[in-house]
Amino acid sequence: MNILVLGGGGREHALAWAIKQNPKCDRLIVAPGNAGIAMIAEMSDLDPLNGAAVVNFCEENAIDFVVIGPEAPLAAGVADRLREAGVLCFGPSAAAARLEASKAFTKEICDACGAPTAAYARFTDAGAAADYVRAQGAPIVVKADGLAAGKGVIVAMTLDEALAGLDEIFGGAFGEAGAEVVIEEFMDGEEASFFILSDGVNVLPVGTAQDHKRVGDGDTGPNTGGMGAYSPAPVLTPAIQDQVLAEIVRPTVAEMARRGTPFQGVLYAGLMIKDGRARLVEYNVRFGDPECQVLMMRLGGQVLDLMIACAEGRLDQVRAHWAEDHALTVVMAARGYPGSYVKGTAIKGLDALPADSFNMVFHAGTTAKDGAVLATGGRVLNVTARGANLREAQARAYAMVDAIDWPDGFCRRDIGWRAL
Repeated sequence: MNILVLGGGGREHALAWAIKQNPKCDRLIVAPGNAGIAMIAEMSDLDPLNGAAVVNFCEENAIDFVVIGPEAPLAAGVADRLREAGVLCFGPSAAAARLEASKAFTKEICDACGAPTAAYARFTDAGAAADYVRAQGAPIVVKADGLAAGKGVIVAMTLDEALAGLDEIFGGAFGEAGAEVVIEEFMDGEEASFFILSDGVNVLPVGTAQDHKRVGDGDTGPNTGGMGAYSPAPVLTPAIQDQVLAEIVRPTVAEMARRGTPFQGVLYAGLMIKDGRARLVEYNVRFGDPECQVLMMRLGGQVLDLMIACAEGRLDQVRAHWAEDHALTVVMAARGYPGSYVKGTAIKGLDALPADSFNMVFHAGTTAKDGAVLATGGRVLNVTARGANLREAQARAYAMVDAIDWPDGFCRRDIGWRAL
């Protein structure tokens, strides 16, 4: 098969790495890719957001299957354009991608199907939103409705933080994503992520993970796109997974189908768990980043078969076979992230590190220039390892981190602490 992966981050490096292991993969192209992806696949400067250009590229290159990595092309309807052209692809339609592209829409779906989630209100007027926050008090959660690259959520522990968050969102910090605000009750408990494939009718769980959103050790400092993750997540017990499937995931998939917008792709349920029960925090309609990296380490090449079955509407005919071990990834970020950071700094020592099914450095914000690897983004590397237990996986990952020569980078030193 000729396969095209859209995206250029750590998630897409992990997807490409897993797909490459499957003997069905004859040719692998990634657009736009990064320095790490360039070592295992062909690269293209194709714009992932341009549906017409993607379709043309598929026709010119005899592409058999397209995997859409990030949320932005999904929200832009790239999967719709591919299906209209008869190209098999993995990822939801723009209508179904609203489960991530609009937090207010997700709340509507939860209301319609009875899925347990936080109580909420939605506002387009800043004054009315501020009045509501004052009436409810803190702690409280303030969210930009639309896509904000994982940064449009303010978990406000004080009233001042909540009001400042409203000012930030309505003030344009997140562009059009902040035209509407969703304000939710604060849910306490332990967060975890559950990943499920859906072909529009059938659902197939493909893994659990727990990530570390805040920039500092001990889960301190501002939220980020994610500073590390591990899989499996012990807090997501088999009983809780069954509850989530019965009360949240299957009702959501059924409601989307009832509306004529069936969901096909990966449904990533962010959950809050307390007293043995889960409530939905939010949905994402693509693999998490960096959760994808640990999932791919444990799934390997079979993920291609699962995604094809999902795209062809036959998920009921396949099952996921897990490596019965643990995986952990540490994000190395550019100093200053998630604030302003310097680009173009050199990263050394990567060539000396192992690259196999137990130890991998997945690239995110990197480029290759004159034989050197340069940092081009905020989150730059995902240093990932497997082990017989989580502590072994953690030790292997940090041993690789310590072998990387990048004075302008940093990482958290406590990834996995909740489970350990």
